[in-house]
Amino acid sequence: MSTATKPNHIGRKISRIRELRDMKQEALAQALGTNQQAISIIENSETVDEEKLIEVAKALGVTVDAIKNFSEEAAFNFFNNIHDNDFSHSNGATLQPNNCSFNPLDKMMEFIEENRKLYERLVQAEKEKNEYLEKLLKEK
Repeated sequence: MSTATKPNHIGRKISRIRELRDMKQEALAQALGTNQQAISIIENSETVDEEKLIEVAKALGVTVDAIKNFSEEAAFNFFNNIHDNDFSHSNGATLQPNNCSFNPLDKMMEFIEENRKLYERLVQAEKEKNEYLEKLLKEK
């Protein structure tokens, strides 16, 4: 049995962080302006050049160090130390609940208003098209 440690496989770490963030390869690819196959290649690579790593970290919303130092064990320990309905962390630090920084009803009303305006523009365009077609018919 070998006692050699596993290599620091950056691609696997990127893959796990992406999965933990509930992001598909296609979404990461879009954020990086590339395709899913390129993300697959990155995630299967043991090393990733520093420039690409910076881009990937930014797209994932983490630091380069977070990718380089990521470990499954540390991630599981972190999540296992958060208790249901209790925002206290095992080291005594208090985590704040994830509150919205906007009113969802306001956002919904903005969405409805934007769609109403779009609908009105479409109706007006149809009216103009009909008037134009009637004019063409009258000329014949």
